[in-house]
Amino acid sequence: MATTKNLNLRVDADLKTQAEHIFSELGLPTSTAITIFLKTVVRHGGLPFDMRLYTNNEETLRILDDINHHRNLSRTYDSVAEVMTALND
Repeated sequence: MATTKNLNLRVDADLKTQAEHIFSELGLPTSTAITIFLKTVVRHGGLPFDMRLYTNNEETLRILDDINHHRNLSRTYDSVAEVMTALND
């Protein structure tokens, strides 16, 4: 049997409560959920999800390509907020 070590960490109380509620719904003790996360990190050789500030979806990439090649520019926008609203519709 593998030896175990204690892991002590401080987290926001509300975050802990919310996470524990979800773990409980899944039937997992918090320690098991954290062990699953750590094993997944080891298996992936890093975090098991992207850590990005901004990701482009296919539509955004297509629009940027059109802009760079001066295509399909019939619609104009007065602000970035207006562009983002149009993209999200």
